[in-house]
Formats: sequence, C-alpha cells, structure tokens
Amino acid sequence: MTALVCGLVGVALLFILWYVWTANNLIAKRNRVRQCRSSICVVLKQRNDLIPNLVASVKAYMGHESEVLVRIAELRSHLSSSASEGEQIRAGGELSSLLSRLNVSVEDYPELKADGQFHRLQANIEEMELQLQAIRRTYNAAVTDYNNAIEMFPSSVVARRQRHVEEPLIEIPEEERRNVDVAGLFGR
Repeated sequence: MTALVCGLVGVALLFILWYVWTANNLIAKRNRVRQCRSSICVVLKQRNDLIPNLVASVKAYMGHESEVLVRIAELRSHLSSSASEGEQIRAGGELSSLLSRLNVSVEDYPELKADGQFHRLQANIEEMELQLQAIRRTYNAAVTDYNNAIEMFPSSVVARRQRHVEEPLIEIPEEERRNVDVAGLFGR
C-alpha cells in the first residue's frame, strides 16, 4: 500500500511540476509578444518624430502637390494621440506605405534629391522602416509560437485555465499590397 501511495504522490508531484512549468512557459511567451508589440510602437514613435522634418523639406520643393504629405501628417497626428498599440501598428503600416509612395514621388524633383538634409532624413526613415520590418517579423514569429502553445495539447489545458487568448498577427491590408500609381498621385 505504501508503494502505491508513494507512486500516486510521485505522479501528482510530476503533474504539478509540469503544470507550473507550462504555466510559466505560457507567461514567458505572452510577455515576448508584448515586448515585440512595444518595440514596434517605440520604432513607430521614433520614425514619427522624424516625419515633420521630412515633410517640411519636401513641402519646400513640392508646393501644391501635397496630397500624400497631408495624409502623412494626418496619420502621424492620429498615431500620436492613439492609445491602442494595435491601432498604432495598423496606422504605422499605412504610414510606411505612404512614405514609400513619397520616396517614389521625390524622383520627379531633382533639387530635392540633391538636398543634404532631405537625404539624411530619408536615410534615417529608411533605417526605421528596415527596423520595423524586422520587428514585425519577430513579432509575428513570437505570436505564432505563443498561439501554438495555447492551442496545442496538453499546454492548451493550462492556457484555457489561465485564460490565455490568441494574439493577432500583423497583416498588411489588401489596399497596401497593390502597386502604387505614382503618376496618379500627382494627377498626371
């Protein structure tokens, strides 16, 4: 009888250790997702701080052809006042798309392309865009890892008991995946 009790206690102890390890592992994965999401917001803030200088440089040369500049300013303002990280990430993706359209539009302005300040700003923003791409990939990998852990058995049992919920992947909306008609932007 003692051997049976020791065996049951041993199994119960193993189960408790497994449960604690799984719960801690899920918490670590969820925190990694949060860290990646926060990193995206930090880089978006850094990039958004550079945008007014870029817009001012471009406005001096582009004058009245400023539809893209107006939308960039609107999005930047929205990002500054937005409290939701998800909203910041979505608007940040749209802003990335507009900045790439702006870079293509700049090709029509040789004097702007020769401006040193504009080149420095453009290089900084391009660096931020590369960082954002890398962080978005890292975020999506962390989300996939976390979502797999909360959906797969047996860790799904612990995840359900601790109310872990799936996190969304960052996806690029369909309208942002289409090719940009730069000539159409300037009414040509």
